Amino acid sequence: MTAFATFLSEKIERYIELRRSLGYAFDKQAGTLRAFVHHVVRSQLDGPAIQTMAIDFVLSFRGAANSPAVRHGVLRRFYEYLALYDARTEALERKAFHRSRAIPPPRIVSDTELASLIGACRLLSPRLPLVGSTMATLVGLLASTGLRSGEAIRLDRGDVDLTRGVILIRKTKFRKDRLVPVHPTTLAALRRYARERDAAFPAPVDAGFFLSSRGCRLSTAGLQCNFVKARKHAGLDDGKPLRPHDLRHRFAVTRLRLWHQQRADVQALLPLLATYLGHASYSDTAYYLTSSSDLLAIAAERASIDGGAA
Repeated sequence: MTAFATFLSEKIERYIELRRSLGYAFDKQAGTLRAFVHHVVRSQLDGPAIQTMAIDFVLSFRGAANSPAVRHGVLRRFYEYLALYDARTEALERKAFHRSRAIPPPRIVSDTELASLIGACRLLSPRLPLVGSTMATLVGLLASTGLRSGEAIRLDRGDVDLTRGVILIRKTKFRKDRLVPVHPTTLAALRRYARERDAAFPAPVDAGFFLSSRGCRLSTAGLQCNFVKARKHAGLDDGKPLRPHDLRHRFAVTRLRLWHQQRADVQALLPLLATYLGHASYSDTAYYLTSSSDLLAIAAERASIDGGAA
């Protein structure tokens, strides 16, 4: 085995361990990565890890229509990790292989981008200020709690306890109810919005917490339309367009990043995050945690430090 193959094998095993520490099963992906090492050894390839090396490996298999794209995606994310240790590692093209009905990867916005988005929401309709207030508060709620956008627009006034700062999510994706406590700053924003909403519509048409410009519950179409407008105003249409659901990803990634920085027991805390997000199984939560290269860098650095101290 060449020095590069040995180095590659070691990093793959550490990467597999890292992914699993995040609560992700990572069984099929681990098989793909270990097969990649066998390919490198069998072909007597030397480093660094380059694009043609990955493509040759992907094309050496036959399988379902999505198999090349899936394998390439596994390698692409590993290459991002490997680049932390070998700067010569080439970045793999995201669209090198077509994947039918592929779930688009999330876009994790920065704090600055989120602030710009919320600011753009407030400027949506100068003549109808409640429109901007509704969207700004809703976007802030999604980012600070990780709620699904559908859960947020289905909220009734009675579901939001503005005294204790707790939100009741009823009959969510898995037909279960859950309570979601909110941060004091989020609670203050919800109270402020409730005052503005009640001043604009003292006698609302229905019990919805978030209202449209007509005083009825904000619809999914209304949310999407206004979100696209705000996204454009905020300059977030460059590259991959931001979706409301990406704010749920952002919440999960931000929380995990903070736990790592605090050197908390992430494995023990992951079920709490799953409960907060309303997942049926905590392993499902790992889906939201696999798209951030800086998060991987933090986790990898921590694993390296902890391993050295052991």
